[in-house]
Amino acid sequence: VQLQASGGGLVQAGESLTLSCTASGRIFSSHVMGWFRRAPGKEREFVSAIRWGVRNTYYADSVKGRFTISRDANTVYLQMNNLKPEDTAVYYCALNMEGLSSVAGDYDLWGQGTQVTVSS
Repeated sequence: VQLQASGGGLVQAGESLTLSCTASGRIFSSHVMGWFRRAPGKEREFVSAIRWGVRNTYYADSVKGRFTISRDANTVYLQMNNLKPEDTAVYYCALNMEGLSSVAGDYDLWGQGTQVTVSS
């Protein structure tokens, strides 16, 4: 399985973007797909995750109420509303074959990252 992320761009504060991450192979119901981000000079941080089978969703406190994760057959989406300058980062999708985790090291497969820049 390979992951291909897309959808990043440059927006102004308050605007929206939707990121997509398409898997080249099958995602099983026990898998978890997550989004992480790395801002300049900071560690990679958890943003959101979705359990593939039951579609339960999880969010970091910093994005709760503004971001929505969803998925269809082989793509996971991250709808980002009311973007803030502090959301500026490279966003990565990742696959966890073991279960839910907010720890980047627990994820088995990573996409290439897509840049999101929010101007004030």
